[in-house]
Amino acid sequence: MDLVSREEARERLGQRTFDLLVIGGGIVGAGIAAEAARAGLAVALVDRRDFGAGTSSASSKLIHGGLRYLRLGDIRLVREAHHERRLLMQVVAPHLVRRLPFLLPLYRNGPYGRLTIQSGLVLYSGLARARLNRLVPPERARGHIPSLRLDGLRSCGLYADAATHDGRLCLANVRAAAEAGATVLNYAEVRGLRTVRGRVAGAEVLVDGTEVSVSARVVVNATGPWVDEVRRLEDPAATASVRLSKGAHVLLPLDEPWAAALTIPHDKVRVSFAVPWQGMLLLGTTDTLFDGGPEEVQATEADVAQILGEAAVGIEADLLRPEAICSTFAGLRVLPMGDGATTSARRETVFLTGPTGMLSVAGGKLTTYRRIAHAALTTLRAELGLHRLDRRPFPLPGAIDPDEGVRRLARRLPDLDPAICTHLVHLYGSLADEVLAPAVADPDLLHPIHPKGPDIGAQALYAREVEWACGPEDVLRRRTTLALRGLAGENVVRRVGELFRTRGGEAPRAASVPS
Repeated sequence: MDLVSREEARERLGQRTFDLLVIGGGIVGAGIAAEAARAGLAVALVDRRDFGAGTSSASSKLIHGGLRYLRLGDIRLVREAHHERRLLMQVVAPHLVRRLPFLLPLYRNGPYGRLTIQSGLVLYSGLARARLNRLVPPERARGHIPSLRLDGLRSCGLYADAATHDGRLCLANVRAAAEAGATVLNYAEVRGLRTVRGRVAGAEVLVDGTEVSVSARVVVNATGPWVDEVRRLEDPAATASVRLSKGAHVLLPLDEPWAAALTIPHDKVRVSFAVPWQGMLLLGTTDTLFDGGPEEVQATEADVAQILGEAAVGIEADLLRPEAICSTFAGLRVLPMGDGATTSARRETVFLTGPTGMLSVAGGKLTTYRRIAHAALTTLRAELGLHRLDRRPFPLPGAIDPDEGVRRLARRLPDLDPAICTHLVHLYGSLADEVLAPAVADPDLLHPIHPKGPDIGAQALYAREVEWACGPEDVLRRRTTLALRGLAGENVVRRVGELFRTRGGEAPRAASVPS
């Protein structure tokens, strides 16, 4: 595998005809690009911002079947999501997707009774092929969650799902695409579509101030909340195909570790989550119709108040102090058009073929991104000349059992802080060795970028050289956990900028392709 400079990747973008151009480097677009490149197709993947800069790095960080979808009657979605969860945990990205017990508290006057929860958990766990589906008494539940509110608590349902680092899962798919031969570029904006004899044949892409004409036999629009904006490049009269729902989140510090997450029911449909994540507590999410531009989405004061208020149903108030908040963020769910409340909308994927043949793909769940990618490529099978699509799961770059990865790294670098060792393996898997390689000659790279966080200087350098980071924000928000920890102040931004300038050369690496 050779590393290619951003300039060379830009040249490749305009020098060949691709089988497939994917517009949008979120989890769906990255998944499609990875599967297509693995199938032997010539693939280009572009995004006008950073990879995963939208909701693919602003989700609830869950890989789950979706317990509430049982209440909506969508058993097929729950079954498929559980199947994908198992594959992601066992094969695709075991270092990034980790099993996590969940407790669902039953309070007096709550929306569900004991029998309803018990029968629901039996069905849910049956679809998951799991044995964890029982009710536990309040005292035992408090052993899992030290801050669990016990007032009025009758018992808790116990089941299992999984959590992930969504931004890094997206990035791992981008890298898988690149390693399979795809040309990938972030900060590459599609300004127009190219057509030949009435059929889409590529796009005009603005990269670093230069317009590049990209030729492709097939074009996929996987731009998530921007899907209709790109559709109107093909057909200015295109009407809205989706609606958007905002999901806001809050991150708080955790002084005592939680051994389980909390699923808090609020009515017959809505639940919110409290998830131990990267040593913090992730709270959310809201679910409200969003009418603004996707780039305007943010967690408002009203969102934060709602999230803390809903969390207080199941968590002691001492933990939920507004002044303790580390950070907030918000993302957008893409839902099919409809008149009902967003909370009861099905998480279906929208597939639309435009008048010149561009396929637009939007919606669905983070958990089922592989299935969405397979469905998109199956739709395009004839145009792409795909005789067979291998649907078997393949390990993403770095895939390793995290416990084994930590043992290996600790044996190789016995002086490395154990917390940093574990952190690196959970973000990079077996690629942690690559991240740390420059530190052999420069031990300063082993020092934390901020003293209160586990992310180290070597990660910033690796983000620039290997992971397409073009500026400090790319590092702090999507390739490390610093921004989410509330540790991305001016000094940290300056430190990352210095690492870019003094250690990384003049231009970031942009793609990883076989020579």
